[in-house]
Amino acid sequence: MIVDPLTLMAFVPAALALNLTPGADMMFCLGLGLRAGPRPAIAASGGIALGGMVHVTLAGLGLAAAIAAFPLALDVIRWLGVAYLLWLAWGALRQGPIRAEGRAMGAGRAFREGMVVNLLNPKVILFVLAFVPQFVDPARAILPQFLVCGLVLALGGFVINGAVGVSAGGLGRRLATSPRLARGLGIASAGIFAALAARLALMQRS
Repeated sequence: MIVDPLTLMAFVPAALALNLTPGADMMFCLGLGLRAGPRPAIAASGGIALGGMVHVTLAGLGLAAAIAAFPLALDVIRWLGVAYLLWLAWGALRQGPIRAEGRAMGAGRAFREGMVVNLLNPKVILFVLAFVPQFVDPARAILPQFLVCGLVLALGGFVINGAVGVSAGGLGRRLATSPRLARGLGIASAGIFAALAARLALMQRS
């Protein structure tokens, strides 16, 4: 087998616990659900999951380790992520919840936004390098083990982050009938994105 069954049994609950821990991905889906509704939030969760698989693949190939060893590369990625999140915050603040203006965000756009936010978070690179190797047997093929672990993390994150986004989207749909509350939702979404940008900007290197 690609991964030892006992190791996989130990990894699954650990991965689930990590998926349930509130973080940048979950908050992003929460903010997008409030702003655009359940369907875009699910699509964004899918984009985040794919972004996570990219990180895991790079780690398995050794490229993520090389990036982590070059601090300037991590800083460039981090500040690109900060800029992108601030751009999303400005869009949410300027437009408010999209449904309140009669427009809907397409699933494709939400998917891309989720993937970009995940890919531009260098903390994910460091997390993958710190967590996944603990469950990798060096006597077996390395990359397939990384991919299996990444798939477990991606599936769990997709379900949990998607559920958070759907719940927020249902709340947003009920509140968007009031223009005043709709504006408040836009401000709340912008606040979430801005807080994520601040969190990323203040992130300390490990």
